[in-house]
Amino acid sequence: MKILISSVLIFCSFLIFAQENSGVLGDYDGNGTKEYAYSKVSDCSDECDGKCETTIYFSDKNIKSFTIAPANNGSLYNLKDLNGDGKDDLGFYPNWCTSCWHPFYAYTYGKNGWKPLIEPISTHCSQWEEEKFPIEKDPEKKGNVIITTSKWLDDDIKIISQSVKIN
Repeated sequence: MKILISSVLIFCSFLIFAQENSGVLGDYDGNGTKEYAYSKVSDCSDECDGKCETTIYFSDKNIKSFTIAPANNGSLYNLKDLNGDGKDDLGFYPNWCTSCWHPFYAYTYGKNGWKPLIEPISTHCSQWEEEKFPIEKDPEKKGNVIITTSKWLDDDIKIISQSVKIN
């Protein structure tokens, strides 16, 4: 009974932690254990004045944190294993005070820490409203991902998808 109560308390405290930090679970180092990724913004006002740096931290302190700027916090996504290295990749969509245009970042974890999986993907809020997620594994081409981006073409915002090879 004590084990059950302890487990419930740990689970509930984890849920509270997750809600406060809007993080995401994943196996980011490929060791078979889930880690929790969460973000914290520093030196950024409601008007996006200041450094506006967001640092991504992990519950496993052996996984190096990394910083994205400019970003007034944002949303984290477990992208699953996009590149076939046995580790979940991490997506980040930054908040900002102006404009609907925001880059979407995709990162992969390696020996030297986090590095971009691909170049940042340009997105517009209309793409998100249409639920067109910026990156996913291409089910038809091994080693490829489908990139969905927003572009300004012919005096309009176009949402374009294409399959891209990743390493």
